[in-house]
Amino acid sequence: MHFLLLFCILGKFYSKYPDYYRELAERQSPKFLVVACSDSRVCPSNILNFRPGEAFMTRNIANMVPRFDQVRHTESGAVIEYAVTALEVEIIMVIGHSRCGGIQALMTQPDDGTTTLIVPALASKQLLDTEAHWESVNNSLVNLLTYPYVQHGVANKKLHLMGGYYDFTVGSFQLWGFNLGMKDLLHL
Repeated sequence: MHFLLLFCILGKFYSKYPDYYRELAERQSPKFLVVACSDSRVCPSNILNFRPGEAFMTRNIANMVPRFDQVRHTESGAVIEYAVTALEVEIIMVIGHSRCGGIQALMTQPDDGTTTLIVPALASKQLLDTEAHWESVNNSLVNLLTYPYVQHGVANKKLHLMGGYYDFTVGSFQLWGFNLGMKDLLHL
C-alpha cells in the first residue's frame, strides 16, 4: 500500500510541473554533488529539500571520500570525476550524520592494516562520537582536494566544497564551508 501512495504522489507532482520534467528528460544539470552515507535513516534529498535534477548523489558507508590515488578507478572516483568534469557541478557537499554505524565501526576497528579504504580516517578514532562524525566529513573534504579536477575547480572559484552534519535525533542540520585557505595557497 505504501508504494501505491508514493506513485500517486509522484504522478501528482509530475502533472503539476510537466515542463520541469520534460526539461529533465532532455538533460540533467545539477548544481550539487552530494556525498552521503548509505544509512537508510538519512535521505539527503529529503533533508535538503532537493527536487529531482538538483543534486547528483553518491552514497557509501560513512560518507567517506577516498584519496584520488587510492580509488581513482572505482565508483567514488568515477562519480566525482563525472560530476565535476561532465556535469560541472558548482558545489560538492559531504554530509555526515548522528549515530553512523560506519563511524561507530571505525571507532572500534583495530588498526591491523587490512582496512585500506578507511586508514586515512583512523586518526579520528580517539575523538568523541560527534567529533568523529565531523572529522570524517572534514577528512573527506581534504581528500576531495587530492582530485586534480576538484583542485582546479576550487582554485578557479568554480567549485566550492561544503561539509554538513545531520543529527536525526533532534532534527537539526549544520552546514559549513571549506576552503583550507585556498585563496592563499593557489594562484594559477
